[in-house]
Amino acid sequence: MKKIKVYYWSPFIDKVATTTAVLNSVLSLNKYSKERFEGIIINVFGEWLNYNSKNNEYIKFFNLKRLKFLNNFSSYGFLRSRLKYIIIFLLTYFPLKKFLKKEKPEYLIIHLITSLPLFLNLVNNFDTKIILRISGKPKINFLRYLFWIFALKKIHKITFPTIETLDYFKELNIVEENKLKLLYDPVIHTRHLSKIKKEKLSKSNEFYLAIGRFTRQKNFFFLIKCFESICKKNPKVKLIILGDGEQRKNLQEYLKKNNLQNNIYLPGYEKNVHKYLSNCKLFILSSLWEDPGFVLIEAMFSDALVLSSDCPSGPKEILSISKKRGILFKSNDSHDFIKKFYEIEKLNFDEKKRIKLNAKIFSKNYTLIYHYNSLMKILDI
Repeated sequence: MKKIKVYYWSPFIDKVATTTAVLNSVLSLNKYSKERFEGIIINVFGEWLNYNSKNNEYIKFFNLKRLKFLNNFSSYGFLRSRLKYIIIFLLTYFPLKKFLKKEKPEYLIIHLITSLPLFLNLVNNFDTKIILRISGKPKINFLRYLFWIFALKKIHKITFPTIETLDYFKELNIVEENKLKLLYDPVIHTRHLSKIKKEKLSKSNEFYLAIGRFTRQKNFFFLIKCFESICKKNPKVKLIILGDGEQRKNLQEYLKKNNLQNNIYLPGYEKNVHKYLSNCKLFILSSLWEDPGFVLIEAMFSDALVLSSDCPSGPKEILSISKKRGILFKSNDSHDFIKKFYEIEKLNFDEKKRIKLNAKIFSKNYTLIYHYNSLMKILDI
């Protein structure tokens, strides 16, 4: 029986969590479909070259166009990222059009820089069924609204990683509701995690932890200033922030200026974050927005106790006050953060254990097999 080919369009200009979701979605499709489907990632301009498919027989790539200079093109900052976006759009317009016309894929799932495949699908009569993933609450200006009214009529389905974003899009009333589907991202690769989680740290449960790109979104300046206040009461407190990004230099300068180097550490990028998650005293998500918040889900699966901002969109829904899967504080509110921080400190062992268990159970909605079963329904199989 001939395999049904499902291509993934996700050209990224910076490493983001979406790349993990794409890889794991392809992995789940090729692993569990029993030869019915073949999931293939379109390597648009060379951005996927570092992901060697030889290391995993289930990951397949299709090379669209090589634009080596883009991999060395810094995209830090809004203007640079927009410029890179425009270059990708212009230089891959005809290669993508040729690909869709020649290969005639059954499905194309689009994650990032989605305007190009949407536009091509609008102005051409391709038979490909396009599935658009929307995360966050996109700002709707007149031009985007007008474009979506016409472009979204011709697509197969639109998926959302959270109910909050799905409901937001329903209210816009741009497309028929039967096209809108909830699809949890495949964040948790259980077999992979079972191998890497065994690694231990020399000191456990003596530090608080945050993870993410050093950008405005992750709000690490806010977190550091909160811990600056906490350190005045408890000079032995230690916070580790794993990651890297455009704000690293400014963060380091702030730590040095305020003599916080012995309390707050920025070790850099860490490939195996789970050894930290499974050993930390508390995991903290200080973001201004998410959707859904991959590291939050990884923390829940790794048995970490979680304190998160109630930012849109993801943490409120995932942690759920009524279900008690974690503790929420008002986004960007230092007083509420410190209040909730000390409330957690007062929880007894059984209370913490119960919260962790609730979180672990819910995080299994983000496993590869759960994602695969949901994806089959969206593909109408």
